[in-house]
Amino acid sequence: MAREKWASKLGFMLAAMGSAVGLGNIWRFSYVAGENGGGAFLLVYLFFVFVIGIPLLLTEVSIGRKAQSDVVGSFAKLSPGTPWFFSGFFGVAASFLILSFYSVVAGWSVYYLWKYVTGDFFTTPEGGYEAAFGGFISHTWQPLFWHALFMVMTIGIVLVGIKKGIEAANKIFMPTLAILLIGLAAYSLTLEGAMEGVRFLFQPNWSALMNPAVYLAALGQAFFSLSLGMGAMLTYGSYLSKENKLPSATIGIGVMDSFFAVISGIVIFPAVFAFGINPSSGPPLVFITLPGIFDQMPFGGIVGLVFFFALALASLSSAISILEVPVAYFIRIFHWSRKKASVLTGAIMFLLGLVVSLGYGVWAGVSPIGDRDIQESMDFIASNILLPLGGLAMALFVGWYFKKATALEATDLTGNAFGPIWYGIVKYIAPVLIILIFLNAIGLLGM
Repeated sequence: MAREKWASKLGFMLAAMGSAVGLGNIWRFSYVAGENGGGAFLLVYLFFVFVIGIPLLLTEVSIGRKAQSDVVGSFAKLSPGTPWFFSGFFGVAASFLILSFYSVVAGWSVYYLWKYVTGDFFTTPEGGYEAAFGGFISHTWQPLFWHALFMVMTIGIVLVGIKKGIEAANKIFMPTLAILLIGLAAYSLTLEGAMEGVRFLFQPNWSALMNPAVYLAALGQAFFSLSLGMGAMLTYGSYLSKENKLPSATIGIGVMDSFFAVISGIVIFPAVFAFGINPSSGPPLVFITLPGIFDQMPFGGIVGLVFFFALALASLSSAISILEVPVAYFIRIFHWSRKKASVLTGAIMFLLGLVVSLGYGVWAGVSPIGDRDIQESMDFIASNILLPLGGLAMALFVGWYFKKATALEATDLTGNAFGPIWYGIVKYIAPVLIILIFLNAIGLLGM
């Protein structure tokens, strides 16, 4: 069976942007930036995206394009007779864990969208938004319905295929998302007191740069935001033909991913400051704080509807890339049809998601790792262990297993002045920084 291909390089770039742009850009970027000084964090984050993130993105995509296989098969094909193929299982395992809890949170965004469509959240619900959110996520079956609905949409797109499913969806999702966020940012800037939020985001507090935790938070966010280490970009790269040049594509993906993160900051921080909210409100910022802000705005109900529509789109574009990682693997290893692989894999992730959702309700007291609840435990294993190890394996594979000439040829950097710089970053600098992220995440650095 012939391997599927993207219809165009633009289609690949939009799909890769869809993978990168998700809850990490809109939800996670905003609260991490708020907790780490705003402008200083943004400066360090952008530095790491361009100096470390894009070179690693180029590395990951090049492995897939060269091997023309899934995340496990690519390592096996390019290093026959070696144990390197085990590296791919970091990505497969991470995808199961991540989409299991990601789809639950994404289901919340679809629920919020519905509540704005019906007008229920146009005004403050009885008991306030915090009580409404707490009551919803702790309910036994309500969040399961929205989790199921989100997974059905994700599976439905992936099972259609690369060109007609994933590529076609992202050709609609990404331009729509850009228009929605730009419109929301423009509106947010009209609010009284908005400029204080703009200054928070773009005017660095230089003293914050003395805190090592800011650097590690920014590096971790750059890694998370670009979907590095899971194999999604490798898998997407495997559907590229050899004629498509990689450097320009990966730079474009990095630039647009950063654009979406910054625009999300412009949407959120002017509104947060305009209504006197603490920018370091943490994870509840999107689901509790922002609806309360929208309630006080002129046309706030419409703003809330548009915002959660954008959040749902971003969530869906990322989810389909996460599901594609194990689907591509199972299609090859078991010779399943795409439809069978998509439905069975998605069903397993849905069942794992049931455990996550119930962890906010009847299983709220369950703490698999330390004092972390079920979702936090799965997130900890995936984001802090599997993703860094997957990214480290890719950097070491290209930087140390490949010969320099092979690495430069795989990335279309042969004879390019940037080639030796990229190679030095991937071989020496990136592994050290990834190890630092890993050690800090598991608490050994104490930052």
